[in-house]
Amino acid sequence: MRPRALVTGGAGFVGSHLCERLLAEGMQVVCLDNFSTSGDANIGHLEPVSEFSFVRHDIIEPISIPGPIHYVLHFACPASPKDYLLYPIPTLKVGSLGTLNALDLARAKGATFVLASTSEVYGDPEVHPQRESYWGNVNPVGPRSVYNESKRYAEALTMSYHRTYGVRIRIPRIFNTYGPRMRLDDGRVLPNFMGQALRGEPLTIYGDGSQTRSHCYVSDLVEAIYRLLLIETDEPLILNLGNPDEVTVRDLAEEVLAVTESASEIVLQPLPEDDPKVRCPDIHLAQQVLGWSPIVPRRDGLRMALPYFQKAVQEVEDPESVSCRIERRNLYAPRSEGKESSP
Repeated sequence: MRPRALVTGGAGFVGSHLCERLLAEGMQVVCLDNFSTSGDANIGHLEPVSEFSFVRHDIIEPISIPGPIHYVLHFACPASPKDYLLYPIPTLKVGSLGTLNALDLARAKGATFVLASTSEVYGDPEVHPQRESYWGNVNPVGPRSVYNESKRYAEALTMSYHRTYGVRIRIPRIFNTYGPRMRLDDGRVLPNFMGQALRGEPLTIYGDGSQTRSHCYVSDLVEAIYRLLLIETDEPLILNLGNPDEVTVRDLAEEVLAVTESASEIVLQPLPEDDPKVRCPDIHLAQQVLGWSPIVPRRDGLRMALPYFQKAVQEVEDPESVSCRIERRNLYAPRSEGKESSP
């Protein structure tokens, strides 16, 4: 029997690429999403595939999937600052109730559980680059805490299910990732820069631009997650996944201007509260355990992603050209209006 994987948030940016990869590797894939921060445009091309199925469901409600499930990959969560600052309570519910429901399913099915964690668990780090052993520097009551702390809680919950029930777990801490299917309006630095450059608008830098980020192309990340999924061990695995090629935000803006051949200027805005000054993964553990390192240089990745962003800008300017409507649900809708039915 072919292995069967459930991907929560499977219609999202990373989730949809994961669904593709798992199908290409011969797995059956169940994609679960409620389209709150994603849309059918990301998975429409997979619908004709016989081994692919879609379940529209709100992850904060209990999950019922008939038949065997060998892997549960929990990628459902508002991941961009724009989303989780706008919807703080739903973000916390996804990190808590959503993770609990996904873990309960993995436990019931005897499945390996993969929690998509984040570099944000390190907060505004005082250790650089960040290693898995670092406990972080997080403001528990700041505006970004709804995302940071929900992921830290999700990690604690996942480890508790391993210790208490013996659930096999994998926790990739994902650093900045980019590529096709990112939402143009999701508020993260790269789609912001791409959209502004392609529209001829000023590129907005928050702070003086000296803060650093490291960006991993999505195919590199998916390769690492796939390798992590297949490791035969009952021991918990917590690994940083990202590209350690660090760049300042200002230099990234210049690179985007060069790739897009844009004449846009750069403007400075105040730095948001708790915005991290540095962000770079130490990936020695992933290299050792997975035999993995990212292979796509940032400049090449920007060129590879450019046609997608060009099309995305065109579709925003000309709605008639949008082939698949992206439907978004109001996360604060009353239950009577917005509740998803259980599968």
